[in-house]
Amino acid sequence: MRFKKELDFVHLSKFFYIFSIAITVAGLVFLATFGLNYSVDFKAGSNVDVALSKSITLAQLQPALDEAGIGHDPTITIGDQRVNIRYDEELDDTQSETLKTAITKIDDQASFEVNTVDTEMAKELARNAIYSVLLSSIGIIIYVSIRFEWRFALASIVALLHDAFMVVAVFSIFRLEVDITFIVAVLTIIGYSINDTIVIFDRIRENLRFGKQKSYEDLKSLVNKSVSQTLMRSLYTAFTVFIAAFFLLIMGGESIKMFSLAMVIGLLFGAYSSIFIASPLWLLLKKRQKTPVKSNPAKA
Repeated sequence: MRFKKELDFVHLSKFFYIFSIAITVAGLVFLATFGLNYSVDFKAGSNVDVALSKSITLAQLQPALDEAGIGHDPTITIGDQRVNIRYDEELDDTQSETLKTAITKIDDQASFEVNTVDTEMAKELARNAIYSVLLSSIGIIIYVSIRFEWRFALASIVALLHDAFMVVAVFSIFRLEVDITFIVAVLTIIGYSINDTIVIFDRIRENLRFGKQKSYEDLKSLVNKSVSQTLMRSLYTAFTVFIAAFFLLIMGGESIKMFSLAMVIGLLFGAYSSIFIASPLWLLLKKRQKTPVKSNPAKA
């Protein structure tokens, strides 16, 4: 499906650049000031997840915590028949059993899941998460440079990192909890982002082969044409995955909530990055090329 009249995607891209830059600046400010709201997966401590047979209030739970007498000041999140208690310190077996006994007095059908992470493990998880993103980016740069050219590679990496950082920025601004599933979501978003970008770049390369581009305006028209030809496919793909992620967020369990939310946010930003970030950036890099524009500059 194609539009009868091609939109000027290159011209419209400046509004998306402004929007993305604003989110990036806000994200950097919040990251520098507050950092990320790490879960127990990345911060040493203990996380006690309690599934109840009935709903309770904080007023009902507090006496049980006081009776346990652990002494640490926990962060408590109460949901529908579910309670999450997070301690910044590690609980030993005796403290865990004492807490379970105290809560069981409120609900004898309560079930518990206690996760504890020590300091070294938390640091290792954080390092491995960063290495995963960096290594995947390097691999994509190498592949795209070989398959296309370095301008395509640079533009695709900028779009990829844009999508990943937008998710990080939103989580930092709204103080959303970052757990290990968040990293899985970011890596998944990177995969979808590069897929959409490569589809558009492949069409640009094909059109370059058969066109005669002699000026910047010719290249700009080619980019608009290529994006227009692949637009509906990109939107259909993003929308299909978005619907799946959205219903996982609404109907999924607590353990995958942050994964689903990160996916939803990443897909929204990724829906326009390939079109309004990567493609115009490639055009800008191509414009600065010193040699004359050829009809077939890309590798087969």
